[in-house]
Amino acid sequence: MPLPKNDCMIRLTVPMLFLLLFGLCSVVTPARADDGSGAPPLFVPQLLDAQATLVGQKLDHLHSSYAGSLSLPASGDQAVSRTFGVYFGMRLPAHVAFYLDTELFTGGGINKGTGLAGYVNGDVVRAGPGSGSKQRPYIARAYLDWNWPLGATSAPVARAQDQLPGTLATQRIELKLGRLALADDFDKNRYANDTRHQFMNWDFINAAAYDYAADTRGYTDGFIAAWVQPHWTLRYGLYQMPLLANGQALAGPLGRARAEQIQLSLRPFGSDGFVLRLLAFRNIAQMGSYAQALAVAASGGTTPDIIANDRYGRRKHGYVINAELPLADAGDTGLFARWAWNDGHNQSFAYTEADRALSVGAQLSGVHWRRSGDQIGVAVDFSGLASAHRAYLAAGGCGFMLCDGALDYGRERVVEAYYRLQFGHNLQLSPDLQWIANPGYNHARGPARVVGLRMHLSL
Repeated sequence: MPLPKNDCMIRLTVPMLFLLLFGLCSVVTPARADDGSGAPPLFVPQLLDAQATLVGQKLDHLHSSYAGSLSLPASGDQAVSRTFGVYFGMRLPAHVAFYLDTELFTGGGINKGTGLAGYVNGDVVRAGPGSGSKQRPYIARAYLDWNWPLGATSAPVARAQDQLPGTLATQRIELKLGRLALADDFDKNRYANDTRHQFMNWDFINAAAYDYAADTRGYTDGFIAAWVQPHWTLRYGLYQMPLLANGQALAGPLGRARAEQIQLSLRPFGSDGFVLRLLAFRNIAQMGSYAQALAVAASGGTTPDIIANDRYGRRKHGYVINAELPLADAGDTGLFARWAWNDGHNQSFAYTEADRALSVGAQLSGVHWRRSGDQIGVAVDFSGLASAHRAYLAAGGCGFMLCDGALDYGRERVVEAYYRLQFGHNLQLSPDLQWIANPGYNHARGPARVVGLRMHLSL
């Protein structure tokens, strides 16, 4: 991802502005209501969080029998990404809140965000090579959140990103409307869901085969309805799909292109125990068909092109089974697992190029060596392709993440381990190691080894 000409100024001014804001917020106490509830008053914007995350990564040289336009470079690569965010919230009447998040991404990722299904840096803006997209501040989220209590029982909630302090009913109806991140509400997992604090590989942030709706920055416009109970939650979401695969512009109207998902979350032992999430999704968009692209190429003696046969009305459906099991240390030590599947007939569109994925992992709290804020994470993922998708890449076809020019197919396997060091309340440093066998599902390449260091600064 090329940097704009004034990137040097961005590098200097953004960190200085962030540090100035951080310093001011450290000495300013947000206003509280006078009713003793601890909730902020109505119509008063609250600064909920401000963050900066820097990720440096280095790809070692790797074996490569041949290469295509998006292949990982055999000589290796290195990159630094920088993400800055400021997050606000405002309480409104009738159990409504408004949230506004602004972010800025600068820098880039290894091989400009391509060459792997399980990409190594979840903070990378997926604009793709040669996009020419300028790295400017943008609105990440802007939405209304309505929570209607269904009972008298409530629980305290602390100030956090997209969470106003106060209390929240444990039985409620929740509605959200606006610019959202779909992954904030679907396929969440306590141990593998946050690229700025946990695993960085895309395979562990969400299920790789869950092709959820998002623009290149990970956001979209949509609506969520949820029925929340102490031992289960039923959630439905309707969102806009991108106009093109991995595109920034969103398609409309919803009658022509949309993403639908429904998820049942089961908590049989309460909020701090085992959680099982069962998710089903369907995407309708201007997709290309792998089989049709192959047929056209075979009849004309050309290389298949998925974009050349795209049309509205094509669909992709799939499901995710997602589990987390706290073991000890108030849940800071535990296990997780995900299994995901999609039909793989039509074009990978918004997340990554994967049609089947299984991931398992663990988190261990540093309380066992007197570092209660530290944690260790280790996980492994196995991802694969449907037969039509596999044949398309083998014939030289290109997706938005993968293009080797040919394919000696093998499941892509990712192993990641990190250690998060907590310094006080505000600073984290996380050394990270990733090992990828068959990068891009190709036996002719790899294994790939990536070493990284993440620094995260937060209020």
